[in-house]
Amino acid sequence: MSNTMSTSSSTDQSAHRLRHVVLISSAAAMGGFLFGYDSAVINGAVEGIRGRFDIGSATLGTVIGIALLGAAVGAMTAGRLADRIGRRRVMQIAALFFAISGIGSMLPFTVWDLSVWRALGGVAIGMASVIGPAYIAEVAPAEHRGKLGSLQQAAIVLGIAISQLVNFAILGLAGGDQRGPLLGLEAWQIMLGIEVLPALVYGFVALRIPESPRYLVARGQIAEAKLVLADIERAGTDLDAEVARIDTQMHSDHKPQLRDLLGGRAVLLPIVWIGIALALFQQMSGINVIFYYSATLWQSVGIDASSSFFYSFTSSIINIIGTIIAILLIDRIGRKTLLVVGSVGMALSLGTAAWAFSFLVGQGDDAFLPDPQATIALIAVHAFVLFFASTWGVILWVLLSEMFPNRIRVAALGVGCMVVWITNWLITVTFPSMADWSLSVSYFIFAAFAAVSAPFVILFVRETKGKTLEDLGSVRSIHHSRTES
Repeated sequence: MSNTMSTSSSTDQSAHRLRHVVLISSAAAMGGFLFGYDSAVINGAVEGIRGRFDIGSATLGTVIGIALLGAAVGAMTAGRLADRIGRRRVMQIAALFFAISGIGSMLPFTVWDLSVWRALGGVAIGMASVIGPAYIAEVAPAEHRGKLGSLQQAAIVLGIAISQLVNFAILGLAGGDQRGPLLGLEAWQIMLGIEVLPALVYGFVALRIPESPRYLVARGQIAEAKLVLADIERAGTDLDAEVARIDTQMHSDHKPQLRDLLGGRAVLLPIVWIGIALALFQQMSGINVIFYYSATLWQSVGIDASSSFFYSFTSSIINIIGTIIAILLIDRIGRKTLLVVGSVGMALSLGTAAWAFSFLVGQGDDAFLPDPQATIALIAVHAFVLFFASTWGVILWVLLSEMFPNRIRVAALGVGCMVVWITNWLITVTFPSMADWSLSVSYFIFAAFAAVSAPFVILFVRETKGKTLEDLGSVRSIHHSRTES
């Protein structure tokens, strides 16, 4: 009887610890939710901003894309800042920046101060994109780290979907007009200002979660670190030994620098170039055009404002479904196979959309797509989102965390993130002008990059499924030996 009660008690304690870890990991992933929300909410305000400030496509692209340059700055500074003041404090700063950005974006005086508020929101996005996964990795038990780590990407796509739902609801309240009056402001201003609410929630939960035990050990706060570890590690764990292991690991860690990435005639190590290429291919598919400009895209081909917002929301739901598919398949089918399938699927769907857009009739407010091309374009774009979300959307981040040697992982991952943000910015600021020139050609360019990514993956990307970091050491040595020769 006593053995049964002891086993039951141990099971209850394990379940309690797992619930605790899930809760604090979910709280950290709130930064990912705001990352997705802030990135996509601008989709509903594009035409309102254009009309309010009477700006052209080039200036509009700059206003939309400046947040991505801010994200690059936030991503570069978040890691060092977290090592100095703590993971929780960086989350709180990011929450504050999100809130200030939301208020400022809701009440801009000119297009230029709107750009400043958007850039500040971008800094918060960059900080959240780094600190959330880092915190989750440091508090999650090893046996649950993979699943808990996926909370960040799930939160991002959920944030995108919620932003589109909020935009759709606000547009309905404003009579289908982005500049329609609502609460003494224009509808697009309310869309941007609502971000303050989840930002306040993020700031509150960041005050309630424990600090990372790794950071506490680094600061010499051993007693506090043991208290945190007692709540997240399995019953019976030797906390003194665990603290000693963390301390030893931290002192043996090599602080990566950019010069560690250099090697041979190619300037950078081959494995780093592969990571850069993967980041480029992911963004050059044009995925963020869907989440930043889809409402404008559908209106530009003759679909009314209310329906265009509805289709933006359905794209976000497809994005969530695709992310779930990727999480379920990534450790079964493998990274490389999924990437190739995604590349082929994206190329075909983007090519189909480009063909459909080539039938565009008229210009400006008089433009429209005839049937059946309009229906084909809608299906093709949704298919593209599904192929992207179920493959490249998740797998890029998994590969970037697995493919580099320990001594260059953080530095190489930082380079990959920078390439993602900069390429994202380039696509975002140029798309309005490209669409004005030729929407069809723009999508053919995206299709071409998706098509080329398939043979690149086949030739240069090595499968990492089911392999430990030690197993991958031989793969890395091949890359390094080529560089040294």
